[in-house]
Amino acid sequence: MGTRTISVVENILDANDRIAQANQELFDSTKTFAINFMASPGAGKTSVILRTVQYLNSRYRMAGVDGDVATTIDADRMAAIGIPAVQINTGGTCHLDAVMLSGALPKIELSEVDLLIIENVGNLICPASFKLGSHLDVLIASVPEGDDKPYKYPKMYRGVKATLLNKIDLLPYLDFDVEYFRKGVEVLNPGLAFFQISAKTGDGFEAYIDWLRNQIDVYLERA
Repeated sequence: MGTRTISVVENILDANDRIAQANQELFDSTKTFAINFMASPGAGKTSVILRTVQYLNSRYRMAGVDGDVATTIDADRMAAIGIPAVQINTGGTCHLDAVMLSGALPKIELSEVDLLIIENVGNLICPASFKLGSHLDVLIASVPEGDDKPYKYPKMYRGVKATLLNKIDLLPYLDFDVEYFRKGVEVLNPGLAFFQISAKTGDGFEAYIDWLRNQIDVYLERA
């Protein structure tokens, strides 16, 4: 009997993609636009999301799904500003996947939600490989991380529709070349939407929010 090779990773991803497709079909059936926010730990993902929610809360019915290795801190923060939220504790897994998300969705009345905010686990490697079924994937980078991240983690930047460069209020104090960073992003993902923002000061949010509203409105008009 000859040697046989089993591609475990490929099989896992294929199964995940099928469930991700089912998740998106569920979103479409309820006319719910889903956004998947990804970032490394410390990039300010939760702060960006909370400020984003504050801008959009009066316009859309919203809910959240927060992924983390442990604790309910992020979901509690969203709930504190009036957004129903479900926490997924991954138990050590470095990403959300479509199976985890599908298990959380029955806890949300999607027919009453226009916009679902998904906060992925903080990581620049694993989340890029696992589709969730979201309509929009957004990567949040930050100035303190350094301007070389698109070159070190190219897969994360290839699969997203927008990159937000957060903590621009720190640019005067850190050695960060915005053009070098942006060039790395655009080589990997031509046509990608790119916004420089500060979740602390609110700088840059108006342009980003205008773009995001357009993405949501176009979907809801078609749904």
